[in-house]
Amino acid sequence: MTEKQSVQYLGEFDVDIAQTPYAGFTSQDWATLYIFSYGQIDGAHHKQWVLDQVSRILHGTPVIVTVRKWDNGNEEFSYNTGEPSQAYLDWVEEYLGEYDEESDSYEYNYDEGIAP
Repeated sequence: MTEKQSVQYLGEFDVDIAQTPYAGFTSQDWATLYIFSYGQIDGAHHKQWVLDQVSRILHGTPVIVTVRKWDNGNEEFSYNTGEPSQAYLDWVEEYLGEYDEESDSYEYNYDEGIAP
């Protein structure tokens, strides 16, 4: 009887996006993928996160693709938004509206949500 070997996670590694199924993705492709992948997860805070990620992508925030590897040869691609673009940061600032010094708050709130 052979002893069952446990599979070891080796980590997450940088990958050339041109060598992935995501080569040539546009911001619209990424936004649609985020909606498809995460939009149906229960919880308003998770749905708000999806809206924020889509907003980031559509305002020029890059999507970073990595590959996760295991010692049995299995691999899977992972994607996350990178550092927020200036266009996204400007959009959030515009979204917040006027700042009131007296109350130390903005006219509106912006919720980045919680990743699922």
